[in-house]
Amino acid sequence: MAGSCGQEQTRWITTVIMSTALQDHEISTILQRQQHRVRYSESVETGSVIFPLSGIAFILSDTQDLLRTGEEEFSKRLQKFISIHRNSFLVLSAALHGPEEWSVMFRIQRRFLGSNLRVIPVHNPAEIVKLMLTMAKITSKPQADDTRCKMEMTKAQIIEKSPVWKMLQEYQSHCN
Repeated sequence: MAGSCGQEQTRWITTVIMSTALQDHEISTILQRQQHRVRYSESVETGSVIFPLSGIAFILSDTQDLLRTGEEEFSKRLQKFISIHRNSFLVLSAALHGPEEWSVMFRIQRRFLGSNLRVIPVHNPAEIVKLMLTMAKITSKPQADDTRCKMEMTKAQIIEKSPVWKMLQEYQSHCN
């Protein structure tokens, strides 16, 4: 039973579609160094990173740029983005999330409350890549099936080794 869930630890590599605006971004470089298949597209929303095999999409924005350019135009872009992508995340980056940055994040959350958009604050490109890859890996079909299998095995082992379960078995054997 131990070998029924994927036990081997192979390196996970996936396809990533990024907007051409991110072609020279550090995130693109990090993903390519990790040997992920990075493709660029002009037809996706500016600043977006899409993991098609996981059905998950991220739109990246720097909080300071957002404060400079205004939230109204960005909100229109976000609305278009979440209407296209079912599992969508806004990744707001700032070196330091101070009161002004938190205020922007809360206004966006309030505006899109009830939608399929989740807002995630981050600090640097390495953190962004780690977050995106973790979420994409967990939601990819083979990984999700493996995680579900491991959870079922763990549940079965917990029940099997439970003192309450042993007590109930002993009680049942005394009643028979």
